[in-house]
Amino acid sequence: MKAISCGFIGLGLIGGSIARALKEKWKQVTIYACDTSQDTLRMAREEGIVDVISTQPDHTFSRCDILFLCAPVSCNDENLRRLAPHLPKDCILTDVGSVKTGIHKQITALGLEHLFIGGHPMTGSERFGYANSKSQLLENAYYILTPTGSVPEEKLLFYQELVLSIGAIPLVLSSEIHDYVTAAVSHLPHVIAASLVNLVKNSDSEEGIMKLIAAGGFKDITRIASSSSDMWQQICLSNRENILTLLERYIGILRDIRGQIQTSDAEEIYDFFDRARIYRDSFIEASSGPIKKVFSIQIDIADEPGALASIATILALNGINIKNIGIAHNRELEEGVLRIEFYEEEGMRSAISILRSKGYGIHEKK
Repeated sequence: MKAISCGFIGLGLIGGSIARALKEKWKQVTIYACDTSQDTLRMAREEGIVDVISTQPDHTFSRCDILFLCAPVSCNDENLRRLAPHLPKDCILTDVGSVKTGIHKQITALGLEHLFIGGHPMTGSERFGYANSKSQLLENAYYILTPTGSVPEEKLLFYQELVLSIGAIPLVLSSEIHDYVTAAVSHLPHVIAASLVNLVKNSDSEEGIMKLIAAGGFKDITRIASSSSDMWQQICLSNRENILTLLERYIGILRDIRGQIQTSDAEEIYDFFDRARIYRDSFIEASSGPIKKVFSIQIDIADEPGALASIATILALNGINIKNIGIAHNRELEEGVLRIEFYEEEGMRSAISILRSKGYGIHEKK
């Protein structure tokens, strides 16, 4: 791998994760970074992830081979105007936003089409900010690229190779197709998840009974509602037309199933769930998407002192890191009493093998 210099305008969860992955995979990479948070820049410098820091998007980035725009979408216009005079003529300019039409229009207005390859890593976390970034966040995730028609083919090929080198899967789409597809599989689901959470919040009793027993299926389908409110506000405003089109279709589907339940149409209700089940089961189980795949298991344990501690000790002695552990109080869609979540699939697989060898009943999370 040749030596490269990469600049990051914004060093949050995604920018930080890409920077970490580059430092891990490339032997000769110099990282330049700009962020509004001095604490973030200091932390990244101390960790050896960032080599050169700047408080402004300025001439500091004139030596970059690749420049990643990772600040909030609302900041891109101003950042681009300030960077334009300092961009090397043969660099690759890219972004990480989940909406592409707006940034492509800005690039065209500034005459930077020959440099720009839009980028969208289909990954993320319920948590945000540089402190929660990690190089593994990109592994096995689709990384959508939306090049302009003016970008030389060799630049696109090089960028695809770089994406592969950090463990992600490049997928080239037009900006229009990208925005429509992500509205369906990412943006609308966040709107729906937040709506369901607000429905329960507004429908709950003063004692909070719904909140108390909310687990299993409800927690699974609303997990993404914990994402950044600022980011999703910007996404809804930036991809408004596509989201509205698909939201209208979704409302139509809800009206249909409401009518079928109202008339007790058993056959149509069955078909409604069965069609969804068959299509959902055909999905490829990969760690791509706005929220990473959860690696978790449920375990049958006796209700006795020390039972949970025994399992935690077994896993610790075998060097297996646990992300989260807890008792499943609502087991409507859960199997097993104890739920353990792992950082990676390898850790989960090792835990299953070890615990089964010791006689524990294990149920994998589907």
